[in-house]
Amino acid sequence: MFDIAITEWIGYLASLVLMISFLMKNIITLRIINSFGAILFIIYGFMLTTSWPIIITNVFILGVNCVYLAKHFTQKPK
Repeated sequence: MFDIAITEWIGYLASLVLMISFLMKNIITLRIINSFGAILFIIYGFMLTTSWPIIITNVFILGVNCVYLAKHFTQKPK
């Protein structure tokens, strides 16, 4: 019935996680969930016999999320 390859399942899961991240009201929660989506997209990019546009874009997104999360968690409260 569902003859879908594991690669496609990873792609669908990555898309779902990314969409869910944008429903978050809290920016920290959004960045954390979005980071998981980016990681899944990076895996998906490698599973597609190395799709560099997908990999590069999501490595960048993951990096931006990590920088802002690190700033948030290392910043002293005012």
